[in-house]
Amino acid sequence: MARRKAQSLSVIDRAEIIRRCDFGAGIADEAVQTLAAAAEVNDYRRRRFIYRTGDPADALYAIARGRVKLCLIEEGTGREAVIDIIGAGALFGESALYTTGEREKCAVAYENVRLLRFPIDAFRQAMGASKELHDYTFRLIGQRLMQAERRMADFALDAVQERLEKLLHELSKRYGRQAEDGILIDITLPHRELASIVGSTRESVTVRLNAMRRAGIIDIVDRKIILKQPLAASSRLAG
Repeated sequence: MARRKAQSLSVIDRAEIIRRCDFGAGIADEAVQTLAAAAEVNDYRRRRFIYRTGDPADALYAIARGRVKLCLIEEGTGREAVIDIIGAGALFGESALYTTGEREKCAVAYENVRLLRFPIDAFRQAMGASKELHDYTFRLIGQRLMQAERRMADFALDAVQERLEKLLHELSKRYGRQAEDGILIDITLPHRELASIVGSTRESVTVRLNAMRRAGIIDIVDRKIILKQPLAASSRLAG
């Protein structure tokens, strides 16, 4: 299915993708069918906008494959603040559920991605047909609010080194896989993206990563980071 054109996918194909997504496991068949019938499937090339600030907030999206970057882009300067990078199976665009206005954030294809787009009315109908989907969606909204609040607290209380370590720890939990030398964070992470997430400069992040590399804490291969030793942040978070 991965090699077929997006427009060729049937309702059955779309339902199968939905069931493989994080939110699709265990939801009522009626809800799956409602979403599958209403969904549009679209492919976006890397760096293409899915939506921009000011676009209508009229749909939610599920990632069938690839990764999406959620960010804010400052008007005039073009400076970017990365909020999150989310992967296959994730749901996003949930602001459509609690606003009738415009998007506040941007969503950009971090890699080549395939997305299912659910019109807001169809998604609300599916939530009404499935308590599991209803509960999942509101947990997701709550988790992302908590993540944003935690990030704000980190900016206020932590130095750049601590913020960087916390980010690497979080990414290792989400995208890590066992490698020969440690835990490979299996996502390409240019220094400018890391800097944007932790609220620093590319130069500062590069200096800190190089220091961690010299200390044997990390290695960097093809712009992917391998954690070779536990991070100091991971013990603080565990406590």
